[in-house]
Amino acid sequence: MRRWLRVFLGVVLGAGTALVELVFVLSAGLALTGLLILPRLRARVASPAFAGAQAMAELERRRLAKYLDSSHAGRPDGARALRYLAVRCAVGLLGAIVLALIAYGAVGMLVELVELWITVGDPLEGRSGIEKFWLTVYLIVFCSVLGFLSLTGLAGVAVMDRALGERFLEPDRAEQLRQRVEQLSTTRSDVVAAIHEERRRIERDLHDGVQQRLVALGMLIGRARRAGDGDRAAELLRQAHEESQEILRDFRDVAWRVYPAALDAGGLHPALAALVERAGMPVELRYEVARRPAVEVEAVAYFVVSEAVTNAAKHSGAGIVTVRVDREEGWLVVRVDDDGAGGASVRGAGLSGLARRVAALDGKFTVDSPVGGPTTIVAELPCG
Repeated sequence: MRRWLRVFLGVVLGAGTALVELVFVLSAGLALTGLLILPRLRARVASPAFAGAQAMAELERRRLAKYLDSSHAGRPDGARALRYLAVRCAVGLLGAIVLALIAYGAVGMLVELVELWITVGDPLEGRSGIEKFWLTVYLIVFCSVLGFLSLTGLAGVAVMDRALGERFLEPDRAEQLRQRVEQLSTTRSDVVAAIHEERRRIERDLHDGVQQRLVALGMLIGRARRAGDGDRAAELLRQAHEESQEILRDFRDVAWRVYPAALDAGGLHPALAALVERAGMPVELRYEVARRPAVEVEAVAYFVVSEAVTNAAKHSGAGIVTVRVDREEGWLVVRVDDDGAGGASVRGAGLSGLARRVAALDGKFTVDSPVGGPTTIVAELPCG
């Protein structure tokens, strides 16, 4: 009932705006036709007409989104908006006719019943039981058919209204291609920037971690060679051996952050399971994907989880992190929730890099992290 009420209100409002649009379209059409005679007035006439058409088309777009569940992100130019209004006012007037017929039928039936009751009295009085039964059935069937036809008319007007919105309020093919080119240019630049940041991060990890440990290892070995005492030399060699083990662990961590070998070995699930084991904090993993996604999708999903878990462990003070990976209608949805202090921003260095990685695959990336928490990071990746 609530949905039908919204559709009814949408058709009523559309019928009302159709009258205004009809007057505007006729006036704008006459003014634009007059430009054939006085072309020098083009700037004074065409610009206001097209601006008014765009404003009215925007109102129609909002009406469709609010009442008819038809959202459109496009903003048509003036000429296209005027063509849309010219066609839409006809649909709106059709809706007005349907509403008028419904109102006429309802009021007419009510008047007839009142007159019949006043002049004749109770129409069922003096009739047999079987006559009363068939008369009641007739009225029920008659009213049901009229109600069905009325609802069908309203639904038909709503469907045509949505179809016109899809036809005129969405970008045309040339506009879609232009937007796609702009999007690809932006994502290409973002990918280059993300790769550059990743190189710098790897360089910092090697310089501040592995390189410093190698210097310490060299110093320990040099001191062991110069030590005259055998016990002292043995102790220094023991320390050098431990340092070499730490270097190997650092190398494995750097290699894992560059590209985890578990992705090639078993896919995303075992790679995330290994990440959870190495997280250093409680992480709950819920993986519900039956068919393995493409390798590039798995890699981006892994890095989203890795960065989100790392941020939660280092900055948010979270007690637990929940990772959910699902497949929904051709999308791999990665959701990471933590109960930390919040305040994370997609403009931060780490999360902005993830946003660029996701955009490179035509995915969607959102961060909801109010101050005080909790934090929710969602990445939606197309996976066919």
